[in-house]
Amino acid sequence: MNEGKTAARIWLVRAGRHGEDEETALSSGVAIIGFREIDDLGNYASIKDLLGALKKRLPTDPDKRLENISRQLWSFKDGIKAGDIIILPLKTQPGQIAIGRVKGPYAFSMILDEKRHVRAVDWIRPTFPRSTFKQDLLYSLGAFLTVCRITRNNAEERIAAIINRKPDPGFKEKETQEKIDEHIDIAQAAHDEIVAYIRANFQGHDLARLVEAVLKAEGFITQRSVPGPDGGADILAGKGPFGLDAPTLCVQVKATETSSDVNVYRALHGTMMGFNAHQGLLVCWGGFTQPVRNEARQQMFKIRLWDQGDLVQAIYRTYDRLDPEIQAELPLKPILALVREENEGD
Repeated sequence: MNEGKTAARIWLVRAGRHGEDEETALSSGVAIIGFREIDDLGNYASIKDLLGALKKRLPTDPDKRLENISRQLWSFKDGIKAGDIIILPLKTQPGQIAIGRVKGPYAFSMILDEKRHVRAVDWIRPTFPRSTFKQDLLYSLGAFLTVCRITRNNAEERIAAIINRKPDPGFKEKETQEKIDEHIDIAQAAHDEIVAYIRANFQGHDLARLVEAVLKAEGFITQRSVPGPDGGADILAGKGPFGLDAPTLCVQVKATETSSDVNVYRALHGTMMGFNAHQGLLVCWGGFTQPVRNEARQQMFKIRLWDQGDLVQAIYRTYDRLDPEIQAELPLKPILALVREENEGD
């Protein structure tokens, strides 16, 4: 995006309540939404006509929900324009967000033997670390809605900078701390704040120290390399009283925001052979390119991949068993929150 030009409008468009359409969206070059209860949106001349059709198909649903759905569908059909930016938080890769540019108009197209609501999209950044976005933007991206425009806190200019591989410049006015309304996923917002805290406080070799703490909590005896050249292994780990029992584990930790490519993955495979390790763990804060994920699938029982989302989930799982020193550096407390699901869409 060139200097001086107006930044493209930003839209949050999800791909299934549980991310079930994400792989199809990215591989097919589309934004895709559910709402299977309604047919081709091109058949409706106005949002009022669309709402009337929804009321006939879903007669027992509350009017508020149907109005909500009709607004989202109409935004997907007519609100989004070619050149706009689509943001897709990936539920199947919780630490990652996909960013794409809309290429064409709404279509009701055949996708995997079924007619679906789609927009053609060029996924210019199919995986991008959530931690690149500052917390106030992540609040907006945590909306429950399937389709909504993101405008708060100079979002358009800031995401334009991120697309151009620049840091999120943030929002400097007093309104940065916005009220969280009922459409925000509070659990996701809390998770994002924890991720941001880890990113700020466990940089460089300290991230390997945090990974080691998780492995110790899982019952491994570990040996962590000192900062500097490590021979391709940041952590060596094994089971048993001396760490000599299987499975023996070779771990490489990358603390960068950049996605790891196949060269990093293959280097770990070679290091495992050198150390005669049974298994490998590649931890990359910035995630992995799709070729890495494809290759790793063939070695699922040999090497595992952890991006920032996987690491944080491992911390949640083992937190009560982590070393007290790590708990002091990363103070967490479980909470209960009421789950609201009146929004809607899929």
